[in-house]
Amino acid sequence: MSAPRWDLILVGAGLANGLIAWRLRQLQPGLRVLMIEADAAPGGNHTWSFHQRDLLPGQHRWLAPLVAHRWAGYDVRFPAMNRTLAGEYISVTSEHFAIAIRQALGDNLWTGARAVSLTPETVTLDNGQTLSAAAVIDGRGYRPSPHLIVGCQAFLGQQWSLSQPHGLTRPILMDATVDQSAGYGFVYILPLSDRQLLIEDTHYIDRATLSGDLARQHIRQYAARQGWMLEELEREEQGNLPIALAGDARAFWQAQAGQPGSGLRVGLFHATTGYSLPQAVALADLIAAAPDLNAAALFRLIQNYALAQWRRQRFFRLLNRMLFLAGPPQARWQVMQRFYQLNHGLIARFYAGQLTLQDRVRILAGKPPVPVGEALRAALNYSPRLRVFHDE
Repeated sequence: MSAPRWDLILVGAGLANGLIAWRLRQLQPGLRVLMIEADAAPGGNHTWSFHQRDLLPGQHRWLAPLVAHRWAGYDVRFPAMNRTLAGEYISVTSEHFAIAIRQALGDNLWTGARAVSLTPETVTLDNGQTLSAAAVIDGRGYRPSPHLIVGCQAFLGQQWSLSQPHGLTRPILMDATVDQSAGYGFVYILPLSDRQLLIEDTHYIDRATLSGDLARQHIRQYAARQGWMLEELEREEQGNLPIALAGDARAFWQAQAGQPGSGLRVGLFHATTGYSLPQAVALADLIAAAPDLNAAALFRLIQNYALAQWRRQRFFRLLNRMLFLAGPPQARWQVMQRFYQLNHGLIARFYAGQLTLQDRVRILAGKPPVPVGEALRAALNYSPRLRVFHDE
């Protein structure tokens, strides 16, 4: 039997698989890597952002060519407080990402190629062609699982050019001074140039039920209140980031049946923010440094990393349950306002998923901004939604 043509096939050209391909080109350029994408270009239509502290210095260096924007600090706004926080905030745009991945892979990037089935070592395309490799990684995005209970950070973002300068010098990560009657919502803003903004209407909700038309209306109303003169809509992006509440990680991985995966497909995201870039970067480093990339070895590597991340984020899931399940939806903003009054270093460690024991005590100390009884029931996994769901 002849050896497979490919050492590795990456199914889906989103962030996680793109970073794996990018890092392998740097560390193992002789590896035969194929990337398959159903759409016309890698990266889709997304903006991925992260904080400087989220990555190690070496990771910042190898990721740098993919970065499109950097800002010194960011703002948050709440009904009872405004605050500017230090620390670089960084974004990768899908347009910038697509150019870099195309250059890195060349003819080994197949776009307009839809996978209809795959195994750990084969991929069958919709034209009937079957490809084989030493390993196949499924990176086709988030897929609901009966073993995970999640909420949703739903958003619609519009990138606008303005007829006059907007006056912002740094992002606004959360402007929660907007209407809160439907649950915790905020506006997220990236100043891409002096006359260009990405404005996102964002909501923490139980299910992905955000109305696109209503979100567009909110964005126009918000821009008008700020005095921004919207001139041309350049693009629009919409998404639903999973927010983990509880789950059985081992059952989740048993259901993977040995299939290597990446990114949201295998639950690699920050449990509270839904950000996936830092974990995608870490996974790319692990895979590119692995001595053996056969399917079984790769599955074990990814599974072990994901299970370790799941254990590390147990406290974040507890906080998520308190946000989603304790108190009336229209009062959830108070939880976030209280959080952003804490020490800047703690906030940075929170985003990086590196909370200390002292940080955790500080977050929970004092009177919670939700009813104490409901907070305790949410923390203990007891609610009409979760019942008594074991979180392990």
